[in-house]
Amino acid sequence: MDDFRDHINNLREDFTKGTLNEDGVNKDPALQFELWLQQAVESKINEVQAVHLSSVSLDGKPSSRIVYLREFQNNNYLFYTNYNSKKAQQLFKNPNAAFTFFWPDLERQVRMEGIVVKASAAQSDSYFNQRPYESKIGAWASEQSHLLASREELEKKVEELKKQYTPETIKRPECWGGLILKVNYYEFWQGRKSRLHDRICYELKAGSWKISRLAP
Repeated sequence: MDDFRDHINNLREDFTKGTLNEDGVNKDPALQFELWLQQAVESKINEVQAVHLSSVSLDGKPSSRIVYLREFQNNNYLFYTNYNSKKAQQLFKNPNAAFTFFWPDLERQVRMEGIVVKASAAQSDSYFNQRPYESKIGAWASEQSHLLASREELEKKVEELKKQYTPETIKRPECWGGLILKVNYYEFWQGRKSRLHDRICYELKAGSWKISRLAP
């Protein structure tokens, strides 16, 4: 075990795949993110849409998990969840949240901060109707973040719901839908040699984006 700990302690990676400069980024951070996301897709990075979501409870306890980015436009980033889940309940009470995308193959990271709001019922319905039947059943079956007595309890509920709902009749449960992170802060991180990374941030001030460089 000591050898393993030493191995972790001595892991080193130098970053050499790119640079990032204030003059080279788009003045609109949403367009800069879209460019980087497109490049990540073109690089065939697995789970490119996976994003680390952080929320905070009213008593100041942070909580983090991976969700999937599903839609984005004009600094609005949408993901879907059960509204009774831990993350949704935290966000309804304290809407401050943060996203972190990490694409190690490109030696890049994007951080976002903002306020979460609930998506419209029509928007949630539209996405739900596109989902595979099994995923729709899953949305009904899972009381996300709540205790289960066993795996069998969940599987039994799935089978019961399949008898109740057909692919033609199943509708979105009211407790499931979209949440939107409305971003007011971005940070684009490009790995550089010797840990002297490039960090360019955008802050929304008086309706305009201010671009700055941060120390690595």
